[in-house]
Amino acid sequence: MRSRVKTALALAITIPAVTGCAKSPKDRLQGRWLGDSIENVPANQAQKATGWVKGTAIEFAGGKVTVTIPAESPRTGNYKVAQKDSETLVVSFLREEGGRDEAEMQLVGEGTLKWHIGGGRDVVLVKAKN
Repeated sequence: MRSRVKTALALAITIPAVTGCAKSPKDRLQGRWLGDSIENVPANQAQKATGWVKGTAIEFAGGKVTVTIPAESPRTGNYKVAQKDSETLVVSFLREEGGRDEAEMQLVGEGTLKWHIGGGRDVVLVKAKN
């Protein structure tokens, strides 16, 4: 009887840990991501770039994404995720009128998303707390 209890306890502890690690990249993207900072911008552009980033948000909800960028209307559409390597994702944003845009992103832990915008620059987004 004791061995059954020990086995049940071991499974109760192990199963959530294993399934937590098994989240797909798409599952890990779910939620609202808010612009926090930008990396590798010239000092004379840092203040303006940071202001732009702070007004940026990306929300992933199921198979839909809404991208909010300052001075533009929010855009909503479908998206797909491909894993480029163990840390980097390629997110394809499918336009309603046809075509698609791709963005390279990196999930850092559970609460940080880096959007590689080119030129060695990254927009750093943090996951909004509900």
